[in-house]
Amino acid sequence: MAITGECFCGDIKYQIDGKLKDARSCHCSRCRKAFNSQASAYALVNSQEFSWLSGQGQLTSYIGQHGFGLQFCKKCGSTLAGVFNGDVHGVTLGCVNGDPDIEIGKHIYVGSKASWEVMPEGVVQFQQGASE
Repeated sequence: MAITGECFCGDIKYQIDGKLKDARSCHCSRCRKAFNSQASAYALVNSQEFSWLSGQGQLTSYIGQHGFGLQFCKKCGSTLAGVFNGDVHGVTLGCVNGDPDIEIGKHIYVGSKASWEVMPEGVVQFQQGASE
């Protein structure tokens, strides 16, 4: 069964004909700013299984210096996907419709989390990235 998602205003919709992988929550200062939250909630996708269904003209992108970036809705500001060198490599879990059959498996960059955030007991945590 396909996984679908959309932005807050509903103008942009996508579909994933596969499974989400490697869900994580990043607590770095850049993700806090990009996602307007204490952390991001994000999962990887196979770019060949991802397609935009509608509203692609409403997409805008921010691409950083190393080719990584985010795509979001020009109208409502929802962050929808992460890109690398022009290909979608992941989606924000907050914009996924229904139950995507995945759980966040790790919390990364908790060493730079906001001072006001309290991490729950028992979650897998990495002070930096997951490869430490």
